[in-house]
Amino acid sequence: MVWTGVSRRGATWGTALLAAVAVTAAGCARTDGGADVGRDSGVVHVVCGATEDWCAATTKKFTESTGVKADFVRLSSGEALARIKAGKGSTEFDVWYGGPADGYAAAGDEGLLEPYVSPNATVIPAEYRDPAGYWTGVYVGALGFCSNTKLLAEKGIDVPDSWADLLDPKLSKDIGIAHPSTSGTAYTALWTQVTLAGGDQGKALEYMRKLHPNVLQYTKSGSAPGQMTARGEVAVGLIFSHDCVATIEAGFPDLKVSFPSEGTGYETGGVALVKNAKNATSGRKFIDWALTTEAQEIGPSVKAYQFPTNPNAKVSDKVVKLADLTLVKYDAVEAGRAKLALNKRFDVEVAQAPKS
Repeated sequence: MVWTGVSRRGATWGTALLAAVAVTAAGCARTDGGADVGRDSGVVHVVCGATEDWCAATTKKFTESTGVKADFVRLSSGEALARIKAGKGSTEFDVWYGGPADGYAAAGDEGLLEPYVSPNATVIPAEYRDPAGYWTGVYVGALGFCSNTKLLAEKGIDVPDSWADLLDPKLSKDIGIAHPSTSGTAYTALWTQVTLAGGDQGKALEYMRKLHPNVLQYTKSGSAPGQMTARGEVAVGLIFSHDCVATIEAGFPDLKVSFPSEGTGYETGGVALVKNAKNATSGRKFIDWALTTEAQEIGPSVKAYQFPTNPNAKVSDKVVKLADLTLVKYDAVEAGRAKLALNKRFDVEVAQAPKS
């Protein structure tokens, strides 16, 4: 199937630490179980896995709607998980927003998140909610291929519509994909192969080894391969389809989105409360608000075309219809539990392999 279709970094590490130090006591915040989780100063510090523009628009709108101040640091999924883990016991963040839920599942298993079931979560379909309450889904995005049709035409190759198509020798060093240890997008691609292989990680890694000679480089960010494709550095980028649509809108009409016929994976972008958050009360307010239609309709205004999990939210006509795709059964909890070990195997068995 083929379908066409002030950025800021946020607070730096130092800024976030200073902000954390500056937090003053304003009453105890408590979990649903009544445990003291720190004091709240009426501000929420967000580690955000969505695009810079979406993170900025979301935190700004949250403040306008609730009066609670918010700031963010934009990090890829693997970086966010590592940073939260590094700050365990004295975290700089209150909330994690955006990025695939398998990262949240991994964080929950490591005791880095505080279970919180928002009263607004009842409207969110069960498949987009963690049974243990560690995270709730705020959007869904399907993995796809982002192709530079001019480059493919020069090579005499059609727009790929299967995973097998990416193994064509004519695409040698002409595919862009991120590294699964830093990018939730790339880990979604890796776990999709596990799912298609019936859970056999060895077969999944065998496919990735076959793909390896065609990969120009493994980027840190999951959306970067789309930009590489737009610039003509590679012919195909393996990314979430909405990122390709946004790149097309940015002035690259020669790009096309396609999806693998065998089945493709998808992300459930989550939101969660960080364990021992200094501003847990404000953090829960952010989570409550993130599940509303107001919050979930922000995306298209900043060219973020994911599917909202709130069934009452308006859906842009530029959002791919999930019902039209062949989707694999993507178990975020299982994927999260396997994440660390599988990424280590990828490093040893795939990424360090010499390219022919």
